[in-house]
Parts: sequence; structure tokens; C-alpha cells
Amino acid sequence: MYDVITVGSATIDVFARTKFSELIKVIDPKGEKDFLAFPSGSKILIDELEFSTGGGGTNTAVALARLGHRVAFLGKLGFGTNSDFIINNLKNEKVNLLCVRGKGHTGYSVILDTLEHDRTILTHKGINDELRHTEVPYKKLKTKWFYFSAMMGESFHTLERLAEFAQQNKIKVSFNPSTYLAEKGGRHLRHIINATELLVLNKEEAGLLVGSDTMEGLLFKLKGLGPKIVVITDGKNKLFVIDDSYIYSAFPPPVKIVDATGAGDAFAASFLSGIMRRNDIEFAIKLGIANAQSVVSHYGAKDILLTFKEAMKGVKKIKVKIHKKKIK
Repeated sequence: MYDVITVGSATIDVFARTKFSELIKVIDPKGEKDFLAFPSGSKILIDELEFSTGGGGTNTAVALARLGHRVAFLGKLGFGTNSDFIINNLKNEKVNLLCVRGKGHTGYSVILDTLEHDRTILTHKGINDELRHTEVPYKKLKTKWFYFSAMMGESFHTLERLAEFAQQNKIKVSFNPSTYLAEKGGRHLRHIINATELLVLNKEEAGLLVGSDTMEGLLFKLKGLGPKIVVITDGKNKLFVIDDSYIYSAFPPPVKIVDATGAGDAFAASFLSGIMRRNDIEFAIKLGIANAQSVVSHYGAKDILLTFKEAMKGVKKIKVKIHKKKIK
């Protein structure tokens, strides 16, 4: 019996850092956006090039395994050096493999660093989008929780079938949709959200899913879709959580950001860990912040993920004040 089976994408991540990027701010009626720019027609030297593994499915699998949970990963990989690299990484992290392999390119991402150490990611989803329902080893899916990260194409339909399987087998579901799923709206995601116990997403995704509103307005709209717990993060700004009785809010302590890749996955996985361990939302918030801040303080989505012992030291070290308001 697993504690969690993560279902999602697996990629090779290539971090390219250069001094020749420019950050351009554009203000239009919809608001302000930052754009990463490079000189057109130029050959640009890369100062540092680093290879790692990424993808929502494997990032969360490793995060949960390091936090002491028995974890398996379900996704689709190709054949060759890139997929072997991902598989060896997961084995080294003590993540059990339920993944399927087929003909096609394993997912691949190029992460471009910015002057402010945010990032722009160029992603080729590849075979991640081709996980078929008939390929899933259902007899091996013995778990307390599923963690669903965003999947598209045929893989999205497989997620819907897995959500149905979870309901039939009393498996709890944590769901972390991406921007490109959230923008399809609540109707498109209803089969998965109906089976979801814990919904974790950022403010932009929340707005795309249910329409723009205040944070509390977003919480109630999302809660109305069916999840028992909804978490909305907003980068360095205040995060919010709602359950059946209370709304919780907290400011993450300030931290120097080196690379934000994987921070959302680290927070969501650690929040779920806190719920599994103690069924305590305040503890889950602190655990999520501690692990996310470790990730943003270093390059890469996985290298600085914390063990449970390290995370507990982080929880004690960071000063997080959580405001709790009873729902009327």
C-alpha cells in the first residue's frame, strides 16, 4: 500500500543562464506583464548549463518520498538516454515506478533565467500527453492518495478515468491544475474536481478557473465545486486556505529567490504531507512554505527538496503567522 501515487509529467530540464537577457515590462488595459527578451539574430553565450529532471509528476513524487512517504509515480516515458536518466533519478530517490514506456519523445524543458531570477520555461510535452487508460496498471494502484498534476491530450482523459477509479475505491485525490488546464474552466475539469479532496493552485489559475474575484471570493467559488480543502498561493504574497469551517491566511517570510522552478510543486506536495501526517492545516501551511522556500533559494526543482527532519527544522526556523477566520 502506497501513501501517495503521483500522476503527471516527467521531463528533462535544461537550465540555461546568460547575462544577455533583458526584462521588458509591458502595460496594457489587462495589466502589467514582464517579457524576457534576447537580441534578435545574435549568437548568445550561455554562462551556465545544467541538466536535471522535472515535471509535476516526478517533482512531487520526489518531494513526498524525501518527506518520508511511500510513493509511486505513474506517467509515460519514451525510450533512450533521457527516459533512462529520469528512471534512475526516481529509483535513487526511492520512488517506485508504475510508469509506462512507449515510442515517442520524453518530455523536455528549457528554462531561461531572468535578471530577477524568475524564469521562462519552453516545454515540449512529448509522450507525457499520450498515457492511455488501457495502459494503466490498475491492479497495482493500491494507495491512500492520488496526487494529480496537470496532463493534456489523451493523458487528461486518463486522469478523468483515474478520478472515477479513486471514487470507487475510496482513494483521496489532491489536484494541482496548471494554467493551461485552468483556462479551460470548471466545466472541463468537473469530473476530476468532483473527486478531489485537496485542490491546490495559484491565484492566476484560480481566476482562470472560476473568474476574477477577491481571494475570499475565489476560495468560496472553488470550494463550491466540491473539494473539501482549497489552497490558493500567490508567490511572495499572502496565501489562503479554506476548509469546511475556517479561512486561513499567511504571508510567506521574505527570502532571496534564485530560481522559482518547482516551488509550486514543493509547496503542494509538502502541504499534502502535512495533511497526511497530522490532518492539521496550519502545520501543512508551514511545511509547504519551508520546502518551497528551500527550492526557490537554489537552482533546480528537486536538488534542495527537504527530508522531513530538515523540513521540521525549517518550520521551527521560519516565522509564519497564520490568521484563522471562522466561516459564518
